[in-house]
Amino acid sequence: KLLFELVNNNPDSVAKEINFSLTEYARIINLHVASGIPVKKIKPVIVVHAAALKAITTNAYYKEQYKIDNPNIKLIDDMRAIGATFIACGQAMEFFDIKKEALLPFVKISLTAQTVLSHYRLKGYVQYW
Repeated sequence: KLLFELVNNNPDSVAKEINFSLTEYARIINLHVASGIPVKKIKPVIVVHAAALKAITTNAYYKEQYKIDNPNIKLIDDMRAIGATFIACGQAMEFFDIKKEALLPFVKISLTAQTVLSHYRLKGYVQYW
């Protein structure tokens, strides 16, 4: 039960690269597998808010913002293949004016990231910052 809080977006100058935090979260998952934990036993939840919302947007939205395809989609799909759940903060979506249609279709939307984080902590998830 791994809980990740994704808040930072890459600077515009490196928008073509995979989100630095997503790369780190994948590394942490891989380290758990390398240490002998079966991948099917790993349950990652990634709570996304603040500027990091752009990392979980569709190619169309990302192209509007940066003129390139979203480089995060492949890694996100790989993480989903092992059971990762992605949850966006509704308050941050409102603040950054990101509509539901801009997000990848499987992203769940919560009222606020803060209550999602406390909910998963109470369910025994270990939070990485």
